[in-house]
Amino acid sequence: MPGPFLDERHDYPRQRINRAPSPVLAVATPWLLVMLGSLAPLLPLVASAPVVPPLGFLFLMAWSQLRPGLFPVWAGLPLGLFDDLFSGQPLGSAMALWSVATIGMDYFEARFPWRGFALDWLLAALVIAAYLMLALYVANLAGGATPVRVLLPQLVVAVLAYPLTARVVGWADRFRLIPVRAV
Repeated sequence: MPGPFLDERHDYPRQRINRAPSPVLAVATPWLLVMLGSLAPLLPLVASAPVVPPLGFLFLMAWSQLRPGLFPVWAGLPLGLFDDLFSGQPLGSAMALWSVATIGMDYFEARFPWRGFALDWLLAALVIAAYLMLALYVANLAGGATPVRVLLPQLVVAVLAYPLTARVVGWADRFRLIPVRAV
C-alpha cells in the first residue's frame, strides 16, 4: 500500500519539487478561521454566566503570534465588525478593540522578535484580559450593569484555551501551506 507521499503507480515518492501552495488557501485560511471563531456565540450552549471564550479574538492573537505580518494592521477593523455582528456587543467595540490589539501585537513583535511559548502565552493572557475587561466596560457604557466578577469564568477559560487555539492555528497554517499547485 503506498504511503502518503508515494505515487500509486510507482514506489518512488511524489514530486514535491516544483510545487507551491495555493494562493487562495494561503490568503483565505487565516481570515476564515478567525471568522469561524467569531461565530462561537451561535453555539447552542446554555450557561448562567459567560463561559465561551472569544474564539475569534483568540484565533486572531494566535495568528498574530505564529505568523507576524500575515494580517495587515487594519485587519482588526473588518474582523472586529464581523465579530460585532454575531457577539451581541455594541457595534464598533470589537472593531476598536481588535484594531488596538493588532497594533499592540505588531509593536510587541517588533520589540521582542525572539520569544518562547511561555512569553507568548503570558502576552496573550494579558491581551485577552484587557480585551474582555474593556469589552465589558463598553457594554456597561451602552446600558449594561454587569459586574467584573461575572466575567472571571470566561477569562479563565479563555486563557486556558489559548494553547489549544494556538495548536489549531498551527494545524491550519500547515494546511494552508500544502504544496498543491504546479509552478
